[in-house]
Amino acid sequence: VRPLRSEHPAYVIYTSGSTGKPKGVLIPHQNVIRLMAHTQHWFAFGAQDVWTLFHSYAFDFSVWELWGPLLYGGRLVVVPYLTSRSPAEFLQLLVTQQVTVLNQTPSAFYALMQAERDQPQLGQALALRYVVFGGEALELGRLRDWYARHTPQRPQLVNMYGITETTVHVTYLALDQALVQARANSLIGRAIPDLQVYVLDASLQPLPAGVAGELYVAGAGLARGYLRRPGLSAERFVANPFGAPGSRMYRTGDVARWLSDGSLDFVGRADSQVKIRGFRIE
Repeated sequence: VRPLRSEHPAYVIYTSGSTGKPKGVLIPHQNVIRLMAHTQHWFAFGAQDVWTLFHSYAFDFSVWELWGPLLYGGRLVVVPYLTSRSPAEFLQLLVTQQVTVLNQTPSAFYALMQAERDQPQLGQALALRYVVFGGEALELGRLRDWYARHTPQRPQLVNMYGITETTVHVTYLALDQALVQARANSLIGRAIPDLQVYVLDASLQPLPAGVAGELYVAGAGLARGYLRRPGLSAERFVANPFGAPGSRMYRTGDVARWLSDGSLDFVGRADSQVKIRGFRIE
């Protein structure tokens, strides 16, 4: 029996395929470790934190939910399926368990907000430090009501754009009331430090600020490829002309543009995919 190494596969998660055949994304152990290590300066996760496993393990948001508490010594509350489908019951669970780190798709959080609006006494008893959004586009205007009832930084709301093929999260944006008032819906922030993000034209040339192009991601988060799909892997994981010889970048199919401050503005898809509750659908 060979010893387990950091580059060995940790999991395979399937995503939508353009032909209707799902693609198995092969992620090694080291990708998860570096995901947590290179986001820790933002969150300072620790043994005092309580997380929920809210999402299906078929959805890569669950990787963040599972391994965050396990790697930092926190407590993980596995949310019963029926509770996850009842915002009122889930709100009660968050209070009872004194959850500090909540990870949600925006659509799930909007439902939770309604439950919290109906039971304001429970909302005031929440112990949340962070609410981390991912999996689909966030409508910032819908968060105005939340900010009206909670102090600006307790909890801190965070938007994280991500892709299964680049290990859960790619960018980070700490939200505040000013962004919400501006309805800056498409802002996705800046890349995790060990990732490189490029906005390129059809010739793989970098585009200036304000010009929309396809988003490519390089760095330590890239998957090994698609399980038993070498042709598709070669098509999506392409040579990185901006990196070391042999390095790759992932062609996301997402369209974005740089803003003058160096953050990213998400424009949409370059193909016919949509995201519904975190799942990619052709």
